[in-house]
Amino acid sequence: MSNKIATVVGSTGLIGSHIVDILKKDSAYGKIRLLVRRPVSVEDSKIEVVVVNFEDFKSFKEEISGSDVVFCAIGTTNKKVKGNKTEYRKVDFDIPVNAARFCEETGCQNFAIVSSVGADSKSNNFYLKLKGEVEDFLKESKIKSISVFRPSMLMGKRSEFRFAEEIAKILIKPVSFLFPSRLKPVEGRNVASAMIKASEKGEAGFHVYHYKEIMDLCSK
Repeated sequence: MSNKIATVVGSTGLIGSHIVDILKKDSAYGKIRLLVRRPVSVEDSKIEVVVVNFEDFKSFKEEISGSDVVFCAIGTTNKKVKGNKTEYRKVDFDIPVNAARFCEETGCQNFAIVSSVGADSKSNNFYLKLKGEVEDFLKESKIKSISVFRPSMLMGKRSEFRFAEEIAKILIKPVSFLFPSRLKPVEGRNVASAMIKASEKGEAGFHVYHYKEIMDLCSK
């Protein structure tokens, strides 16, 4: 069995859970390390669950250390943080940025992250601005291979029910063929698969993937 380690930050979300499911069957990795904020029960000999206080930088860095690739699919919602933008930023900006920083400091050369279509640090939209600021940080990173995925609406079953999102899926899916390519809804599993495929390629540089590029990777 391979001794390569894949570390996943945000493993309980839609994309993160698919990343874990795919990696469990991937013989290229001997260990899948899940960095979580709360304990989760997982029965698989390849998986190591590590509860981390992401504000404890020493501990966070230690758990990133030794990784061959880090997948970052963490994110929160206004509902979870009760509209507190400071708390929102701690999750959607601080954790990904620190994960990347610790990758660079510990020698991990492969980082893949879920961003969003429309990410722009100059945007007036809080969410898109935050995603853009993360990308701006990553552009300056010395990590050898950085893959940024910008999906539009994500399709698939989440562990938590989001009423507005479920209604939107029902209304949008039948007419999604009319959407510009970048705005087409995409299955969470396809994004996860594309992230793993991109990490396997490990191309040097900063790479951004939208719907078309995501689907192209999935088909290979």
